[in-house]
Amino acid sequence: MKEIKVLDFAAQPVNIWLKKWFLLTAGDREHYNTMAVAWGSIGGMWNRPFVQVVVRPTRFTYEFINKYDTFTLCTFPERYRKAVNLLGTRSGRDSDKIKESGLTVVPSTKVEAPAFKEADLILECRKIYWQDMDPKHFLDDKIQRNYPEQDYHRIFFGRILKVLKGDE
Repeated sequence: MKEIKVLDFAAQPVNIWLKKWFLLTAGDREHYNTMAVAWGSIGGMWNRPFVQVVVRPTRFTYEFINKYDTFTLCTFPERYRKAVNLLGTRSGRDSDKIKESGLTVVPSTKVEAPAFKEADLILECRKIYWQDMDPKHFLDDKIQRNYPEQDYHRIFFGRILKVLKGDE
């Protein structure tokens, strides 16, 4: 992995979010949880590079991203798709899903939340804003179909502090 200056980071954001997915890991070096996320954005806000992620209140990771100030986002080569899927479909409340995935947790350098050794992209982020999604503001009626349980996401903005990219 090599560090890339945050302002030099180039990505295909639609491809990353909709096809590749991220693992969102929140917490600190001792207490953390991770989940797959496929909805979000990358860009600039308040003159800072940022990433926006959304987490439902029913997810175990929600407790961690609310409590802790930092999080990481990691993507992986295709050969790790099964592990990423497992981490997105199992709860850390019920099992040691990270151990079951076979992925290796490693410390980050700019934030307390850990990352993964097998990742081909790591974004280390510090929360700078959050807001609960309000369905009264949906302008497309089809959006509501994503919320049959009315478990609307909490939106988190994270300032991107460090970018690490692999050769793959």
